[in-house]
Amino acid sequence: MARVVVRPLIGTGVTPNHLTTLRLATGLGACVAVALGTPAGALWGGVLWLLSAFLDRADGELARIGDMMSAKGHAYDYFSDALINSLIFAAAGIGARHGWLGVWAAPIGVLATVSMLVSWVVGERYQKLEGSGQKAYAGRWGFDVDDGLYLIAPLIWLGLMSFVVVGAAAATSVMAVIIIVRYQRLRAQRA
Repeated sequence: MARVVVRPLIGTGVTPNHLTTLRLATGLGACVAVALGTPAGALWGGVLWLLSAFLDRADGELARIGDMMSAKGHAYDYFSDALINSLIFAAAGIGARHGWLGVWAAPIGVLATVSMLVSWVVGERYQKLEGSGQKAYAGRWGFDVDDGLYLIAPLIWLGLMSFVVVGAAAATSVMAVIIIVRYQRLRAQRA
């Protein structure tokens, strides 16, 4: 779908970095809205999150089909993705503070955020060391692992923010450990 949407942008002066900047802005807006912990914040946070997640796909598609790929653009996209895909969990933790997790919501959200950041950083190092472009955590059946991030909005809309925070903390912590172990094994093999 992203390819269809961005194809008309080729030759217009719109670059992948423009879309990445819009992705960063909408992602930060989603985080602020979700952190409010209100019904309106959940509604708008979810809408902005879905838009941000879509723009995350769109910037890469525009870069590929428009032959506008660059190392700086990749680095900017990587930074934006790591930041936004991690911060949403801290925001959800703050937003869930009035739920059944109470005072534990924010620290659990921070745990998920830190674990996600570790996964991003070590995963990128794994890819560079591995050298073939294979991801440290490849998806299956045409779905990427981070496609699961699209589920955040509907779960928040359904009032399940506390479950999002707990599930994210567990999943990202396990993912971080797996990626660290895989990276250490690969380093040992290459040494």
